[in-house]
Amino acid sequence: MAWVVLFLSGIMETVWAAALDASENLSRFRPAALFVVALVLSMAGLSYAMRAIPIGTSYAIWVGIGAVGTALYGMVFQHDPVGVARLLCLALIICGVVGLKFLH
Repeated sequence: MAWVVLFLSGIMETVWAAALDASENLSRFRPAALFVVALVLSMAGLSYAMRAIPIGTSYAIWVGIGAVGTALYGMVFQHDPVGVARLLCLALIICGVVGLKFLH
């Protein structure tokens, strides 16, 4: 169960990052409210997962999911640059996250 919660917490990290951007420096209420809710859920889930998964593993996986998710969100919805090198770097993060899961 801790792994599922950790994965969902990583997704919530992507949500809060996107909501923070959409809130325009927290000046728009709905995206700012979504930012706060997603941030709390993300942190609470990470905290829960750390009960069963070592801190280094859980934090690295949480950050990896959030970083890859946020980068992909930016590429798809915010017209961030997409290139082979950027996609390769994201693939390396994913490989590291998967490796940490299997080495746990």
